[in-house]
Parts: sequence; structure tokens; C-alpha cells
Amino acid sequence: MKDEKGHTYVYYSMRSGERQERKRTGCRPSGLRSAAGLRERGRCGMMPAKGCDRMTNYKELTRQLAGLIGGVPHRTANLANASALVFSALPGLNWAGFYLLEGETLVLGPFQGKPACIEIPLGRGVCGTAAAKDETQVVADVHVFPGHIACDSASNSEIVVPIHGPEGAVVGVLDIDSVLFDRFDAHDRAGLEELVSVLERELFPPA
Repeated sequence: MKDEKGHTYVYYSMRSGERQERKRTGCRPSGLRSAAGLRERGRCGMMPAKGCDRMTNYKELTRQLAGLIGGVPHRTANLANASALVFSALPGLNWAGFYLLEGETLVLGPFQGKPACIEIPLGRGVCGTAAAKDETQVVADVHVFPGHIACDSASNSEIVVPIHGPEGAVVGVLDIDSVLFDRFDAHDRAGLEELVSVLERELFPPA
């Protein structure tokens, strides 16, 4: 569906029966730190969405990003700092980073989190779908997304925002994963799209 600004909003959710089963089993993949430990680090861990303060101040985050990368000519370094900024600012994340398009393949760029898939074919998984369709993908449950590529079994929800070059073509994506189900919503989509617009302006300016 489209919002009042005409942005496409793709939203996938899991069936209620599956959700209830995951809640009964605690929905904590093996290897994760405890919810208490994550909360101590300023993240929500496996707390239900309504129990987390997730209303990120994206205006402030965008201002910080602009100040961090403005006038700096090093694309890789700027993407590295951007991923670190997002990862530290948004609660409940287990991965945040970038994939850059090379031909028909998205190639892993700077990121924060566990080692990830190095190559993702255009049109495959959440990242490949976002790049191929040039649409932000907001996925409440990655386990029911068609063709999902599981780089980290701890991930339960995901948002992917396309990045555009000077001619308007997709040149990469911002990919963010969470251990929470239903972690991302329209507020996050709008804020992250604005954040990406700063990257487009600073890192992919017209020739």
C-alpha cells in the first residue's frame, strides 16, 4: 500500500497460530544473550514490541549523520560510520549495514553485527527484492517472507531501504535486522528513508 506521500510500504506478517507458538516457546534463538543483558546495554532484547521504547528520534539521528559524514570524501568510511550510528541508536537490532549493487548482485559493504552473506542476487530475499523493486521492504516476520535468505538465524524481522545514485537508479540498500518480531513500522520506514536521503546526497552526488 502507499502512504500519504506516495511511498510504497510492503508489510509481511506471520499467521496468528505461528505467533502464539513462538510466544509459548519464548522465541529466543540459541546463542542470544538474555533479555535482561540486552536491556542493560540499552536494547530491548526479546521484549514484546509494546514493551519497548522504540520511537527513535529520526530527525536527531539524521542531523547526527549529516554532521558525521558531511564533506568527508571517503564513501566506505562514511558507510561504516553510518552503520555504527544506526546500530547504536535503534533498540532491538542484531545487524545493520549496507549492500552495494555490482551488476546483478548485491555485495556486502560496511556493517555492524555478525558475519553476513557476501553476495545476494538481485531479486532474492528481502534485500534483493528491495533493490529489484526499488521499494522499501518492511518485514514483520522474515521466516514467512518468500525466498528469505537467512544470514543470521537470530533475525526475526527486517527493514531494507533502497539507496539511489545520481541518476536515480538503485546503487545499494540499507539492511537492518532485529531479534524482535514486528520491530519496524511506518515510523521507522519514514525515518530511515530520510536517513538514506542524506547518504544519497553526500555519497552519491551528481557527477
